[in-house]
Amino acid sequence: MFTKVLIANRGEIAVRVGRACRELGLQTVAVYSDADRQAMHVRYADEAYCLGPAPARDSYLRADKIIEIAKKCGAGAIHPGYGFLAERADFAQAVLDAGLVFVGPPPSAMAAMGDKAVARATVARAGVPVVPGTEGEGGLTDDELLAVAPQVGFPLLIKATAGGGGKGMREVTSLEEMPSLLAAARREAAASFGDGNVYLEKLVEGARHIEFQILADQQGNVIHLCERECSLQRRHQKLVEESPSIFIDRDDDFRHLMGEVAVRAAQAVGYVNAGTIEFLVDKNKNFYFLEMNTRLQVEHPVTELVTGIDIVKEQMRIARGRPLRHQQEGIRQNGWAIECRICAENPYQNFTPSTGIITHTLLPTGPGIRVDTGVYIGFEVTPYYDSLISKLIVWGETRGEAILRMRRALEEYKIIGVRTNIPFHQRLMDSHRFMGGQFDTRFVEERFSLEAADESKTIHPNIAAALATLVAHQQTLRATHVLRRGQRDTSNWKWQNRWERLRR
Repeated sequence: MFTKVLIANRGEIAVRVGRACRELGLQTVAVYSDADRQAMHVRYADEAYCLGPAPARDSYLRADKIIEIAKKCGAGAIHPGYGFLAERADFAQAVLDAGLVFVGPPPSAMAAMGDKAVARATVARAGVPVVPGTEGEGGLTDDELLAVAPQVGFPLLIKATAGGGGKGMREVTSLEEMPSLLAAARREAAASFGDGNVYLEKLVEGARHIEFQILADQQGNVIHLCERECSLQRRHQKLVEESPSIFIDRDDDFRHLMGEVAVRAAQAVGYVNAGTIEFLVDKNKNFYFLEMNTRLQVEHPVTELVTGIDIVKEQMRIARGRPLRHQQEGIRQNGWAIECRICAENPYQNFTPSTGIITHTLLPTGPGIRVDTGVYIGFEVTPYYDSLISKLIVWGETRGEAILRMRRALEEYKIIGVRTNIPFHQRLMDSHRFMGGQFDTRFVEERFSLEAADESKTIHPNIAAALATLVAHQQTLRATHVLRRGQRDTSNWKWQNRWERLRR
């Protein structure tokens, strides 16, 4: 039974895991790179240790150093968060070999599901429908992939076998462009996950991305926490998630069917802890297994808000050998939750990353609003890591109320010092197609535009400069407004009391 947890990650997820540990009475250990020395997750933890230089390969991907620090500080468990080493079976095995607890699935399940090509073959044997693609287990060479590509059919996707989040993924429309895209996908996969293997998958056009949250304990119990709609993406990177899915909504039979298949896929590899089964669903409600993320998902808060289950706490309880506290028939979705990923990007310049020091931030508050963040005033956003700086999550009794609440929260949310994609989310929340649920995985790239909200057409530099000067002057006056001490040796109240006594 462990009492101290090392969090092998950074940013908002490291803070999120730390908070769950604190509520469970567990001590936390943070690790950080030179660039993150002043990061929020470092300040929040009970202990913190430096991993090395800023590049991830020299710090957050140093499995050996992370395990060494865990043993040195007396941590009994390691939580990997998401990204970095979270889906590396060799890292999970190394943690176990060191006599520590890995807060996640067993290495065998990670190897089966973490390698996307192997996962497809595994679930197909269990009777789970899969998208047509390269079914062979193990890595294929470029020549082998080029030879099989025409059989898969174009358009198709090149996908990294060892990770997700759109990293190491390329869309291919013809055989001629495939060699260069293969090389690019392998480079990105190797840089992101330390593994350059890729596989091919047929691109299902007009599809929705719907996933099911899984919880499984060491006693063999497996349940799902219903679905999340993750179709709003750009370059295969999720931007907005919601639960439940408007595509499924009141179709409980279809939800039950997909949930059963998700549970079956997890059971096929003896899965334990939290994970996510992802599906592609076409317009006729034919669904196909896409992949399994053998870790905590970025979008897990929307499931927490509609089910009332703290998934990170459940991860800790499962890792300590406790059985699930919930049964499938007791899982209910209450209301509607939406999450917007707030990133340090400029949506008006093709979402290029923005770096700098955050000079001011104002978080939205009020009923049904949650902000998971890893930044603060004075924090520097560097170019070394993912651009995600916070997650804005709202809950409402209905989808309409959740959208209205998200609009208000986005309007209140202020971040100064770096450019963010908040204007993109505001524009999206106003989209009639989004409000009507008429979108798929290609909606943002093909049928959505920010041109009508172009800053250069609506903001006049001279007016903006004048307003900024007035605001700065007003803030200066507030900062210098102090009360002078009275010339008398005591307060006016006491002088008044003395005067009244003298008159008696």
